[in-house]
Amino acid sequence: MAACGGISSPILVPGDCIVTTSTEDIARIEEELPLGTLPLDAWHRARGARMVGFAGYEMPIQYEGIMAEHNWTRSRAGLFDVSHMGQLRFTGEGVDAALETLLPGDIIGLKPFRQRYSLLMDEEGGILDDLMVSRRPDDLYMVVNGATKYDDIAWIIEHLPDEVTMNHMDEHALLALQGPEAGAALASLVPGVAGLFFMQSGAFSWDGVDLWVSRSGYTGEDGFEISLPADAVTAFADALCALEAVKPIGLGARDSLRLEAGLPLYGHDIDTQVSAIGADLGFAVSKRRREQGGFFGHARVLKELAEGAPRRRVGFSVEGRLPAREGAPVMSGGKTVGTVTSGGFAPTVGGPIAMGWVDADLSAIGTALEIEVRGKRIAATIAPMPFVPHRYHRQKA
Repeated sequence: MAACGGISSPILVPGDCIVTTSTEDIARIEEELPLGTLPLDAWHRARGARMVGFAGYEMPIQYEGIMAEHNWTRSRAGLFDVSHMGQLRFTGEGVDAALETLLPGDIIGLKPFRQRYSLLMDEEGGILDDLMVSRRPDDLYMVVNGATKYDDIAWIIEHLPDEVTMNHMDEHALLALQGPEAGAALASLVPGVAGLFFMQSGAFSWDGVDLWVSRSGYTGEDGFEISLPADAVTAFADALCALEAVKPIGLGARDSLRLEAGLPLYGHDIDTQVSAIGADLGFAVSKRRREQGGFFGHARVLKELAEGAPRRRVGFSVEGRLPAREGAPVMSGGKTVGTVTSGGFAPTVGGPIAMGWVDADLSAIGTALEIEVRGKRIAATIAPMPFVPHRYHRQKA
């Protein structure tokens, strides 16, 4: 097992975000209650994956090792099974307006074959989930987090008008191919994807199988998310991993990659207790929607845009080699001023980093604070996010 400066490689488990891979940790995880299986379950096991419970499913946490998988994705192309996530399609008269009641983004203005990051918020402006929504020729397509998908579905159904239908695409799998060589790798099998830019999407075909592909992901790298029928996913995963540039990657590396990219994980960095503005996700609230309102949480968004949020999501650069974990208190002058929500060793950065929330007056870049780790106060500094540059394949102006 790879080591992180004397600290064992981090892994992701429900409720802990990142913990160390000690024998006790593994035993505790493997004693989880029976979980659901994904279409690629046997495929993962055949490749030696260590499986753990996450979002109600048995999922691969790692194959050859989190450090190696992280570095491979940053330098080549990593294949992630994200079939636990919820795929939803919406149709019917007035579907755009209906979703604009639920989401703060400009859905009416979303162009065909374009994708947009958005938020599902409650009446008080708390974040129920973060998600992606795309306009396809015959519907609006949404991808929500796996751990919250059934709560999301219930909330959405409760607030949809009768004229709009939502279908849960549970017969589909979802893969993510991420890394600087992802474009060339996928284009060798599906040539048309080479024409996509970041946050564009389209319908494609591979060996007679219909694919819906978006150029997007959760690592900060160029890459794609690919929806396809579950009965075809094994053959497609085999074809991808037959390419020299592609290896399967587990949840552990997915978590360290997204942390370096400064991307929040729902249920840890964002939840119903925090707001879009405090979370630095105000870009998901379009200018027109800010002015017109008509979505859940509008009053809080307007108030915090005008007055500022009392607490802010920030990044931390942590001194030394000991990583700060979720729940660690953030201190200033002996007073608790915040909490770490994600943290671990960052292979690309070469040291520990963290994400969390602090009082707004202490959220400026460069602010010196302390994080309490294992009874010790460790120096930390508010750092800009992302911790590593995003390398999305954007269309040049």
